[in-house]
Amino acid sequence: MCEKLALSEDILMQIEKPERYIGCEYNSVVKDPAKVRVRFAMCFPDVYEIGMSHLGIQILYHMLNDMPDVWCERVYSPWVDLDAIMRQQKIPLFALESQDPVKSFDFLGITVQYEMCYTNILQILDLSGIPLNAAQRGDDCPIVIGGGPCTYNPEPLADFFDLFYIGEGETQYRNLLDLYLECKDRGLDRREFLLRAAAEIPGMYAPAFYEASYREDGTLKSFVPTEERVPRKVRKEIVDHMSEAPYPVKPVVPFIKVTQDRVVLEIQRGCIRGCRFCQAGQIYRPVRERDVKTLQGYARELLKNTGQEEISLSSLSSSDYSGLQELVNFLMEECAGSHTNISLPSLRIDAFSLDVMSKIQDVKKSSLTFAPEAGSQRLRDVINKGLTEEVILNGARLAFEGGWTRVKLYFMLGLPTETLEDIQGIAQLCNKIAALFYETVPKEKRVNGRVQIVASTSFFVPKPFTPFQWAKQCTKEEFLEKAYQTRTAIGSQLNQKSIKYNWHEADASVMEGILARGDRRLCEVIRRVYEKGSVFDAWGEYYDNARWLETMKECGLSPDFYTRERPLDELLPWDFIDCGVSKDFLRREWEKAKREETSENCRVKCQGCGAAGFGCGICAVART
Repeated sequence: MCEKLALSEDILMQIEKPERYIGCEYNSVVKDPAKVRVRFAMCFPDVYEIGMSHLGIQILYHMLNDMPDVWCERVYSPWVDLDAIMRQQKIPLFALESQDPVKSFDFLGITVQYEMCYTNILQILDLSGIPLNAAQRGDDCPIVIGGGPCTYNPEPLADFFDLFYIGEGETQYRNLLDLYLECKDRGLDRREFLLRAAAEIPGMYAPAFYEASYREDGTLKSFVPTEERVPRKVRKEIVDHMSEAPYPVKPVVPFIKVTQDRVVLEIQRGCIRGCRFCQAGQIYRPVRERDVKTLQGYARELLKNTGQEEISLSSLSSSDYSGLQELVNFLMEECAGSHTNISLPSLRIDAFSLDVMSKIQDVKKSSLTFAPEAGSQRLRDVINKGLTEEVILNGARLAFEGGWTRVKLYFMLGLPTETLEDIQGIAQLCNKIAALFYETVPKEKRVNGRVQIVASTSFFVPKPFTPFQWAKQCTKEEFLEKAYQTRTAIGSQLNQKSIKYNWHEADASVMEGILARGDRRLCEVIRRVYEKGSVFDAWGEYYDNARWLETMKECGLSPDFYTRERPLDELLPWDFIDCGVSKDFLRREWEKAKREETSENCRVKCQGCGAAGFGCGICAVART
C-alpha cells in the first residue's frame, strides 16, 4: 500500500473496490512536486473501471508526464458508496498519484465522452470544492478545461468550464501550459490568461467571452464574441502525422479488472465510410494511419511493459487500415506461444477477417458481430451504411463454415424515414441468418444443435456535425412502440428459438439527444438536476428520468423543442465550431439521405467534405 493515502483504512474497508482510490499502480508516474511548475489533474468523469479503459486519457497522461516541468495525475468519479462518505466527512476529492486535493492543482482536465456523464462532471467539481459556475472561481481554483467528442457542442456545459479544447489533445497543450506559466510569472489574473488562451492558441474556446441570444420561439438568434480578440469560429486541432504523435508504451496497469482489460494499439483515426448517423466518422476526418513499423515497435513495448494477455487494434473501421494484413501477421508471429490474445474489433466480416480470427481466437468462446444498423436495404442506403444484404449473408455463411455458431447483430431504431417495413426487416434478416446456419452446417457438426443469434437495438440519437444533425428524434413512447414492433416481428419468425432480442433504455436515449443538441439554457437544468441528487446517469439504476423532465419544466424548457427536426437555415448552437467538415457537405448528405441516395467512401471518390483543408492523411494522398 502507498505511504500516503487520502482515505483512512477504516474508510477503505467500508467501500467497494478500494483499489480504485489508492494509486500506486504499475507504470503510474510519481514526481517531486517541488521540481515541477504545472500540476495537471486529468479526469474521466465515471467510475475507475470505465476511465482506466480510455485510451485518450492514457495518451495525454503519457504526453504531459514526458514534459519535465509538468506532473499529470488521474482522477475518476468516486462510486456512490465513497461519494456519500466524502460528503459526510468533508473529504476533498484527490488525485490518485499524490493523493493531494484536486483543488490545489493548476489544471483540472475533464474528458467529455458521453452526454449522460454531465452530472458526474458537477460531482467532480463539487467534491473538489471548486465552484460549479466558472464565473465564481478565483485564482485559488484550477483552470477547468474540457475535451473529447461531446465538446463539439460544448454549450450545455458552458457555465461549468473555463476552457474547452476542441480537437485532438496532442497538438496544443505545450503551448497552453507555456502561456499559463508566462501569465503566472507576470502576475496576470485568471481572466487575462483565459482571454489570451482563447485569442492566441488554436482550438481553445472560452465560453465566458461569447454571448448567445434567443428568439421568442426559443431558437438561437445570434452567437457572437464579446471580446474582439477571440475568434468567431474555433477550428478543431488534429494530429497531422500519427506515427510521430505521442503514444503510451508504458500505460498504467490497474490493480483490478477494468472494462477493457488489455493493451491497445490505435492503428488509425477517422473513417472513410461516411455513415450519416456517426459523429466520430465526421469529427475525426481525415483518415490518418499509423505506420506499420511504428505499430510493431509499440506492440513489443506494450506487451513487455504491462504483462497484459491481450492486445487490441483500435480504430473506427479496422478493415480499412491499409497495413492490416502485415500488422496482423506480425502480431500472430510475435504472440505465438505466449498465450496472448489478439482482439480485432470493427472488422468487416469477409474471408480474410474470418481466416485471421480463426487463427487468433478460440471459436468456442467468441461471437461474431455484424452491425447492419438497419433491417432493410432502403434504410441502409438512407444512412449510407455501405452494406448490402448479400454481403451480410455471405459473411455469415463464411462464418458458419468456419465453425462460428454465435452471432451478434446490432441495429438502430428511430432512424430518419424509418417505416414499419424497415423494422420488420430486422426480424427477417435475423431469420435469414438463422436459416443460413441450418443450410450451411451439417447436423452432426452443430454445437448444441442450433445457432445462437442475439439481436440488439439502440435508439437513434441525432448528433452535431452529422448529416442527421437536423433530424427529428423519436419520443420515448415512439421508441418503445418500435421496440415492441421489433420484438413482435422477431417472435413471429420460424427460428425464433435461436434468436434473442435486447433493446436499450428509451428515456435515457431521449435525454442524451436533448443534451447532444442543446444550448446554454440547459446548463441551469444540469445544475439543478445534480443538486437534486442526480449522478451516474449513464448507469440505468441511477438514472431518474422524471427528475430531468420535472427540472426542464421548472426552467421553462420543453424536451420537444430539442428533439424536433431543425430547419436547414436555423443557427445551431455548435455552428461556431469548425470541425473541418463543412455545413454545405452535411446539408448535401442530409438531402441525399431523404432521396435514399448513397455516397461512395473516401478512397473510392472524394465527396468534397472539406477535410482536405487540413492537408494530411487520406486527403493528402488523394491529391498526389
